[in-house]
Amino acid sequence: MAEQGARVGVGVGVGVGPLSFEEVVAVARHGAPVQVTEEARAAIVRSRATVDELAAGATPAYGISTGFGALATRHIPTEMRAQLQKSLVRSHAAGSGPEVEREVVRGLMLLRLSTLTTGRTGVRPEVAEQIASFLNAGITPVVHEYGSLGCSGDLAPLSHCALAYMGEGEVRDAAGVRMPTAQALEAAGLAPVELAAKEGLALINGTDGMLGMLVLALTDLAVLLRTADIAAAMSVEGQLATDRVFAPELQAIRPHPGQADSAANLVAILKDSGVVASHRGPDCNRVQDAYSLRCSPQVHGAARDTLDHCARVAGWELASAVDNPVVLVSTGSTDGGRVESNGNFHGAPVAYVLDFAAIVAADLASISERRTDRFLDRTRSHGLPPFLAHDPGVDSGHMIAQYTQAAIVSELKRLANPASVDSIPSSAMQEDHVSMGWSAARKLRRSVDGLTRVIAIEVLTAARALDLRRPLSPSPATEAVIGLLRSSGVEGPGPDRHLTPEIETCVNLVRDGRVLAAVESVIGELK
Repeated sequence: MAEQGARVGVGVGVGVGPLSFEEVVAVARHGAPVQVTEEARAAIVRSRATVDELAAGATPAYGISTGFGALATRHIPTEMRAQLQKSLVRSHAAGSGPEVEREVVRGLMLLRLSTLTTGRTGVRPEVAEQIASFLNAGITPVVHEYGSLGCSGDLAPLSHCALAYMGEGEVRDAAGVRMPTAQALEAAGLAPVELAAKEGLALINGTDGMLGMLVLALTDLAVLLRTADIAAAMSVEGQLATDRVFAPELQAIRPHPGQADSAANLVAILKDSGVVASHRGPDCNRVQDAYSLRCSPQVHGAARDTLDHCARVAGWELASAVDNPVVLVSTGSTDGGRVESNGNFHGAPVAYVLDFAAIVAADLASISERRTDRFLDRTRSHGLPPFLAHDPGVDSGHMIAQYTQAAIVSELKRLANPASVDSIPSSAMQEDHVSMGWSAARKLRRSVDGLTRVIAIEVLTAARALDLRRPLSPSPATEAVIGLLRSSGVEGPGPDRHLTPEIETCVNLVRDGRVLAAVESVIGELK
């Protein structure tokens, strides 16, 4: 990832190179301000000159003086080209279904702005500034769940944004109130932008929605990967399993980097555990632990390596200018530029890794659920009460918490079915192969949420089990997690009580990184 996060505190400068993951998240999720740099403005002006020259010429140029898609054969007269751009945006703003989350819309707005500032799209500076103004004012266009095939870009979602820049459609203001765009613009002191030749097309022809969701998901998964190691360590500890299988010399003979990092985390988290030490001597008759315990670094490590690949693809896409046609202008050239059609809008590269990440989420959740289930079965839990119940039979303990995990894991397995292998031709067979990358991104968001919940239930259950192992003492790192839960209102072992509030508390502690922070406050940063 590009190391540009230091600029976030004073505003993200768009147009000085690829955005970093940190910058995308800062703007999309946390409302950081943006600014179009002077360098970007100069690039925009250069490319616009090329578009104006072609617009004035007699030769038809796609996206400038022609129709779009299967209608590209029609030459549009000069006096109708402004209407052409408005009609494009209005007709393509055809989304349907539930409203998309604010952070997703802000992310796709930022990434479209990033492409505009490359000087490859031919828009005027005021169009780029309009997007920056929307972001800085906290105005978020209403975008709907369905409408993108992930090819020719995220057309409908981006069109709903472009419609708002024109002063039409609906938005939410900074307070989250839904209203007509014109009303929000007036309140913010902004004016609609009048689109000129090519600008409507440039605003809607990109992979920005699916890419933004990929960046957000990978950011969340980076926290969840380390938290999964914490949960696994707590399960290894609570189930009286051995830590010897995580030794670095064993990992070195299968040199996958993610595996080594995950195993190193497990060793660090379990260091100085009184529970582990209690069965480390010659009297221990356990030969091998179950796969879900023993093979945690192999599964978690494979997930890490896979998501590293996904992050590389996201980085390449962040460095891209996705539009069709694109403006090619050589810096310092006096020969003018040219406009060329291309296929860079196809979402396949992003769609594939979105699907790959959903597979990772499903499998991480699957092994987490298996570790949790072992706590609840007295034939496999090595002395713990059935279902960790206070009075088994009267109390059910965490029995149904595991049901909840199982239901989520089943859903995640369905969500792991790839969207990118599907393609439904569109635009009278002109667009005859599409990526379905938007759909892959939408299901990945649900997968990340599900994984968060499954890991949280494992942490919750393991903490209860470790309390039941006392007076044996957990490791300092896992003790910190237990302390966090107890100080957050999650009680220790006892008679049955309403579990949902405790699960949701733990979900929030996992999601916002407080479980990870509790461990790192004791043993330092995990890998």
